[in-house]
Amino acid sequence: MFKWKKLGKVFTPQEVTDRRWLKEFAQAPATLLFDDFVRIYFSCRPPADQAGQYVSHSAYIDVDRADLFKIIRISERPVLELGGLGEFDQFGTYPISVARDGDLIRAYYAGWTRCESVPFNVGIGLALSTDEGRTFSKAGYGPVVPYSPDEPFVLSGPKIRRFNDRWYLFYISGSKWIMADGRAEPVYKIRLATSEDGVHWTKANRDLIESVVETDEAQASPDVIFAGGRYHMFFCYRHSTNYRGKEKGYRIGYASSNDLVNWQRDDSKAGLTVSDTGWDDEMVSYPHVFELDGKTYMAYLGNQVGRNGFGLAVLDGKLGDA
Repeated sequence: MFKWKKLGKVFTPQEVTDRRWLKEFAQAPATLLFDDFVRIYFSCRPPADQAGQYVSHSAYIDVDRADLFKIIRISERPVLELGGLGEFDQFGTYPISVARDGDLIRAYYAGWTRCESVPFNVGIGLALSTDEGRTFSKAGYGPVVPYSPDEPFVLSGPKIRRFNDRWYLFYISGSKWIMADGRAEPVYKIRLATSEDGVHWTKANRDLIESVVETDEAQASPDVIFAGGRYHMFFCYRHSTNYRGKEKGYRIGYASSNDLVNWQRDDSKAGLTVSDTGWDDEMVSYPHVFELDGKTYMAYLGNQVGRNGFGLAVLDGKLGDA
């Protein structure tokens, strides 16, 4: 079992008063390392419109590399523009995952559009940055990983990784919608696609992680890191309905693999769960694990899937020890 020491909440969006587009939520943290600071990307929202509808933007904070709780910069504007009329990302870019590629920074993001019979649909887009990740330009008007006959809707939660000179994109794909209390709720599972160039993708077309709490368990945020000769995946999962509270809300799971394709799930090793009290006493979700200066950290969301910000934990020991 991994042992994570919770360090506290890093960022609270409600404390930012001069950016109307960054009013609440700081979801799906993802890091980019620099010599003196760490850039942490996240997704946020302005106030809802008159119809109660939200949009999602992607932003970042820069924190001191020597003190990850010292915020030294907040992005002046969203790093990505929302899509135009009818485009797949017209109403949101959430979540986002970044990786260096030579002088470029690649960003893979989920683009959201609204629907009528169900609340939304999602595809995965690509954007590139030439200014060290301050702003990104989209590769085109449509997604690079769209839904397909085998993955018919809700392609989201991209996590980009490069192993053995190949790009690996871990993401989620919707498997069904179910109705609960008059509301359509999506069920989604963790999937994988690989690419030589980061643009053209070959999908594995199968679920990577078995379900444990119920058949319609929803899984998200598959973050993979290599350590100790194995690949380690931290992700989150929840029940299909009534999941917005403590009992059936998001928890963090764990799986390991020798080949990135076949995974053995063992949530008992995850090592981080809800607190007794405080900002993460109902749910923990969207883990992002990164190594920095000899330590391993996990950034994660608390209650209401990050409405009030994200926090940080540090691993006691090494990932390869378990």
